[in-house]
Amino acid sequence: MSNIEVKNAEGASVKTVELDSRVFGIEPNIPVVHHVVVNYLSCLRQGTHDTKGRSEVSGGGKKPWRQKGTGRARQGSIRATQWVGGGVPFGPTPRSHYKRTNKKEIKLAMRSVLSGKLADGELFLVDSIDFGDEPKTKKAKALLESLGIADKRVTVVVGNDDIVEMISFRNLPNVRVLGVNEANTHNLIDNGALLMTEAVAKTLEEALV
Repeated sequence: MSNIEVKNAEGASVKTVELDSRVFGIEPNIPVVHHVVVNYLSCLRQGTHDTKGRSEVSGGGKKPWRQKGTGRARQGSIRATQWVGGGVPFGPTPRSHYKRTNKKEIKLAMRSVLSGKLADGELFLVDSIDFGDEPKTKKAKALLESLGIADKRVTVVVGNDDIVEMISFRNLPNVRVLGVNEANTHNLIDNGALLMTEAVAKTLEEALV
């Protein structure tokens, strides 16, 4: 089992919990993490990039000058690729950038990231994040300051129904807040500090074992 301190809103340690070493204590598999992140970013691409080839550019139906006798190089169309305003050779065309990723690889990558964050001291657990009935950005900022991570790029993972907490964190610069169902390898690794509650950590643990 992997041990980690759980702190309260004031930054004081309240207890130590044991996390499943199969999720938070493995040797990170860097190649799999890289593969999963690259595939995730590829799938975000819309693939609507497009350029016009010489057959798609308007004009150029007439031969610019006769084949022989002018002393100039022979030309067939002013819309050939070597002309200004001509077609683009080998340019991008609309296509899908979707790349399939194995489910086992996705889970292994997330376990690797969580284990790496814990080993590097970049994983922070709190007993709860409760700002009452109304969003309180001031309280969210105070929580980060009490944990000593206010000057870092922080990813905060909260429960899927914690709307007040999401709204409280989202206006802070360099802070990304997401529900536990939105957690993926890219979101978990792209930060300098990862903050979540003990309950969220247990939810991830159950999903990734």
